Formats: sequence, structure tokens, C-alpha cells
Amino acid sequence: MKPTPATALQLLHSASFGALATHAAQMPGYPFATALPFAPDELHRPVFLVSTLAEHTKNLAADPHASLLVTDPHAQDVLDAPRMTIIGDATQLEASPELIARFVRYQPQAEQYLALGDFSFYALSPKRVRYIAGFAQMGWIEENEWFDVKPLPLADEARIIAALDGRLPANLRALGVDRYGVDLIRDGKRERKVFASAPLSNEALADKLRLL
Repeated sequence: MKPTPATALQLLHSASFGALATHAAQMPGYPFATALPFAPDELHRPVFLVSTLAEHTKNLAADPHASLLVTDPHAQDVLDAPRMTIIGDATQLEASPELIARFVRYQPQAEQYLALGDFSFYALSPKRVRYIAGFAQMGWIEENEWFDVKPLPLADEARIIAALDGRLPANLRALGVDRYGVDLIRDGKRERKVFASAPLSNEALADKLRLL
């Protein structure tokens, strides 16, 4: 069965880190893999906060082609659990206040790195995604499918998050909102609430969020 973007996004938004593979600048022709925390942006691109001194940052500066392996963070058997490899181009991003605020919601430890000043944001823009749901359940998701849905602007998301903050119980906090679902953290554990009939219009999204 061919996977859908909605299925892949559920896995992407459930994970907090992945294995980023870049082209080794010091050893041409060899891949260089490293574990990195990430947060999805409004286009569902994995975004990384990386140091200028890091080997993977130097590799990306020389060659932007990269891939990210994302696995189910709760899996007991990785070969029987959902996983995917995102293949694409990594580009440096402007650190807008909305981007910084969103990233820090997902990765609170990033504040200490931002204070150092030599860190910057990169986004991996998918060209193709290989999604594996389990044994003999796999397929490709193409670039046009991934970006088919109009994103929810970060400014709109920030207003929604501010409105939710006053309504959610003390042990529950909203991390991010998109047209497919909402990412939450409950008692320190990440969870994702997937919307039925997603992706949603602005009006349907507002109705769903009122029911949280």
C-alpha cells in the first residue's frame, strides 16, 4: 500500500531526533551520519540548529544533498515499526522570531545554544521520502505530494498557541499546530493528536481546536 503524506507526517511530528547523513567533505564519496534533534517547520521540513564548528555543518556548506532517518521513538523492534528516510536539500534559514519560538517549544535545550551565537538553522527540504510501515509495507512519497497542502503560516500558529495556552490544563502544553494535527507535550512526554478528515481548512481547524 502506498503511504500518504499524512501517515509520514504523523511519524515526523512524533520524533524529536533523527540520523542526518551528509557527504563527508574530508573523505569525498563517503557518507557522514550523526544524531541530531530537529523540529518540523510549517512546511513539515525537519529543521536543525547546528554549530558552525560541527562536521555536518561543514559538509552541508560544501554539498547540500542530505538525508534524514526518522524512527518510531517508542519502538521495541525497529524492523517491525514505522520509519522513513527523507532525501533532499539542506538550506540555511533566516532565524525569524516565530521560527525560533517554534523550535524552542519543541527543543527547549536549544535556548542555551542560541545564546552562544555560532549556531544557525538549516531545513531539509524533501525531494523524495521512503516510508516503511513494517515488514513488506513500504513506498515512496514524492516532493509534490509532500508540499501539496497550503501551510499554516507561523504567525497564525503563534496566535493559536497563545490562545490555547490559557485553556489547556497545567500538565498539557501545545508545541505546534498544522492542518493535519496538533503536537502536544503531556507530563513531559510528546504526543500528537491527528485530525480526522485532514488536511483542514482554516475554519475547520478553528473548530477542531475549540474542542481540545
